[in-house]
Amino acid sequence: MKKSLLLFLLILPFVIGIPTGLATAQTTQRTEVVQTIQQLFDGMRAGDSSMVSSVFDRNATMYTTFYDQEGNPQLREGSLANFLKAIGTPHEKVWDERIWSYDVQIDQSMASVWTPYTFFRGEDFSHCGVNAFQLYKSTEGWKIIHIMDTRQQEECQMKPDGVQRKLEGLISSWHQAATDADEDIYFGLMAPGSIFIGTDASERWTKDEFMTYAESAFQKETAWDFKTVYRHITVADDRRQAWWDEKLDTWMGTCMATGVLQKTPTGWKITHYQLSLAVPNDKIKAFQELVKE
Repeated sequence: MKKSLLLFLLILPFVIGIPTGLATAQTTQRTEVVQTIQQLFDGMRAGDSSMVSSVFDRNATMYTTFYDQEGNPQLREGSLANFLKAIGTPHEKVWDERIWSYDVQIDQSMASVWTPYTFFRGEDFSHCGVNAFQLYKSTEGWKIIHIMDTRQQEECQMKPDGVQRKLEGLISSWHQAATDADEDIYFGLMAPGSIFIGTDASERWTKDEFMTYAESAFQKETAWDFKTVYRHITVADDRRQAWWDEKLDTWMGTCMATGVLQKTPTGWKITHYQLSLAVPNDKIKAFQELVKE
């Protein structure tokens, strides 16, 4: 029986028409494409024009289509140079473009991505619409070569959907379990074989390794206390995978993190989490010298 099940699992990708290697490659490609677009919006929130510039091809084009007050369709050409200048110019409120989903199509070195969004300045609603991205895979990775977006101020999604709200609660409960030193809840929300990557270059653990490492911390009243500054959750089209990025206030200072979730027979579980210390751009050289010591 076990041999038959193993054989079925091995041939299943071919039965449904997707070779195993190709399926894995497509998943990896999709993740890379989405991460490229996420870096654009993370850079916008950080006001970091260099971070945003790095995901664009230098000849990228930008357009916006909308309806004027008379209801006539309009097309406005943008400028990548002006866009980067605006991002890098200090502004009081964070430019927060919240992406609700990613519809990704890939063929060889070409990708097309459709992303519904709602744009906020700080907590103030501005507008919503859809972004249509075109990307190509260069020798330096995926680059955005074209963006066209729509804009409106009515019938806009303002909050995450049901699955996103559920995952928001799960992630918050996971962090709270560390604050409460509740080992059962904390590690119960991590999938078997999940990966946790810390801020030190040596800190890559499987779930079991991380449990051993953190054992002494969970014997205290608080293992660690991470406060969320903001969090953005994206749910995959199949509604069985999701990923998030977040900014955290920690004992180390400001940290940035990304995570991946998977819907399993026992509910949603965290399968991957990576934590990094945020170093301001104007202090990176001093930080590099400090690390060399």
